[in-house]
Amino acid sequence: MLKISILTAFMLPLLLFISSRDEGSPNASSAANTSPSGQGQSGTLQKMIVASGSATMDLDLDRINGISSTTGRSETTSSQKLSELHFAVAPNSFFPVLVFNNMLRGPKPGSMGLVPQNNVVLPPALSASLNRLAIEKIGPSDPFDMSVRDAMSGFVFFNIQGNHYDYDASSQSFGIHGGRLLISKEFATALGRRADAGLVVGKISVRTTMQPIEITQLVNGKPNSMVLPPLSQRGPGAPTLVPGPDIIVGDLPDMVQVGNAGSQVGLGVATTSCNNGDQPVNFFALPNTDHPFFPQNFYRMSGGTDNTVRFEQIGQAWIKHTFGADEGDDCNLGCNTSNCTQFSQLCPGCSDPYLADENGFYNLLGSRAWVNPFTGAMPSTAANHNGHLHDGVSHRIRVNVDDLNTTLNTGATYFAEAAYLDPLEYTWCQAHPGQCNMYNNASYRKFLVSGTTNFTFSPVGQAVRMQPAIMAWTGATVNQVQPDPGNDGISFVGYKVTSPAPGVYHYEYAVYNYNLDRSIQSFSVPLGAGANLSNIGFHAPPQEPGWANDGTFNNQGYSGMPWVVTQASDSITWNSETFAQNQNANAIRFGTLYNFRFDADQPPQ
Repeated sequence: MLKISILTAFMLPLLLFISSRDEGSPNASSAANTSPSGQGQSGTLQKMIVASGSATMDLDLDRINGISSTTGRSETTSSQKLSELHFAVAPNSFFPVLVFNNMLRGPKPGSMGLVPQNNVVLPPALSASLNRLAIEKIGPSDPFDMSVRDAMSGFVFFNIQGNHYDYDASSQSFGIHGGRLLISKEFATALGRRADAGLVVGKISVRTTMQPIEITQLVNGKPNSMVLPPLSQRGPGAPTLVPGPDIIVGDLPDMVQVGNAGSQVGLGVATTSCNNGDQPVNFFALPNTDHPFFPQNFYRMSGGTDNTVRFEQIGQAWIKHTFGADEGDDCNLGCNTSNCTQFSQLCPGCSDPYLADENGFYNLLGSRAWVNPFTGAMPSTAANHNGHLHDGVSHRIRVNVDDLNTTLNTGATYFAEAAYLDPLEYTWCQAHPGQCNMYNNASYRKFLVSGTTNFTFSPVGQAVRMQPAIMAWTGATVNQVQPDPGNDGISFVGYKVTSPAPGVYHYEYAVYNYNLDRSIQSFSVPLGAGANLSNIGFHAPPQEPGWANDGTFNNQGYSGMPWVVTQASDSITWNSETFAQNQNANAIRFGTLYNFRFDADQPPQ
């Protein structure tokens, strides 16, 4: 059994504050600047990340090696010989930049991976990390704006000082220039010269092409509509696939009910996987553990006059272990089977389909508890069904009938999601820093549901590739959270505030664990003085019961116990049991989304 550690998620930087300030306060909107009259600006706010780019470090190796460190601390001079290190910036690096009405608002905390393009003789510590370097944008409370660190260990080599930013809207080009590289305390200690901490040893410049991941239309400082475009990918006319293996969900063409038991139904969703990378992906069947696997999830958006107040997960399945790849071209990426072992591998640009009823066949599904969603690690016995007596919903997307009954869910919208997770993407990333494609594996599609006890499903529109389903939540703000970059995966926190009645504000939160191996056991929202709360709620999807050989503690399955809520004068907090109390606690594990909600008499600030 894989031991799952627990992460306490205190989301203060990402959540709305609730206070007793007047709604017209100049601080009422955090999405745009406000005018002196208190009315927020209107226009287009883009959140962008790196599509591609290059970086250069000009290093004074004599100073780094301690040969001329006594010549001055503040600047390197033009007479000093500098060694140039050239890097490519890793595609799709999550280094977010905000642009409002085509004007740069500035970068937010994030990082961009650096892929070295030339060789320079460096000190051993720096040389050992050369293939793992990243530029990190640090939070406002830190003494430096940016740093250069080892993306795996977090070791900081240089702090960056004096840097400036520029942005050209016509080419979506973002630059960093004028940055001075200062030896960090950690690097100075490793060099055996602690007194050299803060010594200027070079300069850095970066030029990137950005791509939008979130486009919000603001009216008087408030979000009016939001578009979440998929990340750039190869399509007809595009020159190349992305570097490394990159398995994505290209389509979810069908969905069926494959069984029922009691008050629940079991569903399966068809999936078409595509290799968006230039390296083959292994598709070896169990007991070989070198293959992708994927969870299947189902969501409902409902509530309010427009049925968009809540976005809830109402179903989840065990994971499907892939085997034997077809070599189609369903994603129009240009299937290339040369230098690739067909069937045993999904070749670059090629696709592989699974039918909906096949993804609902319980003997092909394995417990989520056996796998690490970030590294893809699993035992060879990850789908052992010995001792199982299956019924119509066992291991399938397990959904309560009342969550689908169209007479009880008038106007609700439904979305299916799948995310192909692959061990090869992780091992490739370790060997090729900057070619890390573990964060774009999920896609979703809208489905029309018909029925009251037995259900049919019809796809609506096209699948939205390389985005988790939480991005479909209309009018919500969704933020990505990465608690341990390079060592574990990511999660998302979404929120939406509505006013169902005068003086009443409904706060709705959704926390989605994308591929974190650790799980989330606590969620807290700060409160301002004088805020009165009511209608406090919690929602989680149904859990699979315990089964023999399911990888949970004592094969008991994961708990479905609702989280305990605690309200203090300055916060409201929900908690599951801790790992020490119950190893099978109802924590937010990978591929699941939990909701937290309340009403308040104060608007967001």
